[in-house]
Amino acid sequence: MDVFKAIILNMNNQIKKINLNHSFIFFLFSIIFSLIVFKFNSLDISPIICLVLILTVGMSHGSLDHVKGKKLFKIFNIKEISIFYFLYVLIAILIIFSWIMMPSISLIIFLFTASFHFGKEDTQFLISKKSYFYQLLFLLKGLLIIFAPLFFHFDQTIGIFKSLLVDNEIFYLTLEFIEVNKILPIGIALSFLSSFYLFFKKFELIKSVIFLDFFSILILNYCLSPLVAFTIYFCFLHSIRHSITLIHEIDKNDFINGLKTFSKKVLPLTVLTAIFFLIGLYLLSNSFNFNSSIIKVIFIGLASLTFPHILLEYFLEKNEK
Repeated sequence: MDVFKAIILNMNNQIKKINLNHSFIFFLFSIIFSLIVFKFNSLDISPIICLVLILTVGMSHGSLDHVKGKKLFKIFNIKEISIFYFLYVLIAILIIFSWIMMPSISLIIFLFTASFHFGKEDTQFLISKKSYFYQLLFLLKGLLIIFAPLFFHFDQTIGIFKSLLVDNEIFYLTLEFIEVNKILPIGIALSFLSSFYLFFKKFELIKSVIFLDFFSILILNYCLSPLVAFTIYFCFLHSIRHSITLIHEIDKNDFINGLKTFSKKVLPLTVLTAIFFLIGLYLLSNSFNFNSSIIKVIFIGLASLTFPHILLEYFLEKNEK
């Protein structure tokens, strides 16, 4: 048992070191890339580039959900894996239909759910606390993904919401009230304070990852458009960080071999997901302009995959020994 604990501890330390290096590189990349785009403000990054990045780099970290599904079904002693695929697809379809029927409510639920997911997933390799207080801290930390674009580029962010079929007047009046009354800086401050607490509680230098991530997100959103800033965060911080953990789980001794195996395993579902997204883009472009269709495909598509992904993670976390 002691040997097993030592192996787990060593693996966790390796992941922490890799993630610290990754965060530092991402921080430097955020500064350099943002300054280049900011200086040459005529440099326009097309939404299609954002879509391609999300479909390739971004989606890959969720493309092992079928493997996790098999693990979960093994815990519950369910042999028919087709049930998992059916439920996963059913939830995704229900999310899309709920967005069509109730776009405002669906967007609000998605924003809070995604914020919690980002705050927790980006931090849990450092902190594995499960109390309600820590769940609140993860939510506040993750809400920076929403607060930052609203604070720095309010009108552009509202434009994205409108592209997502949200036409509820009360929703936009509420956002205007929040913006006019300077509530957004308070939200960013609360996100900072949650990061501050997570950093200094049981202080470790390796926890500087938390602040590197915080300021990377601020820099990206200050210098770049909301869509580009989100794409870079989602693909090159959130997705890669989650993938690092998955690669380590595949091969604890050889990271390069784990990466090769991971790439082979995620390829089929990544390609399949991309095909469905592109079909959706084609269908939407018949009724909306192309850039608006891309925004719909990205965010409504992500919402449809986020909920089954989070549910899977939740049940695994609750039942895995």
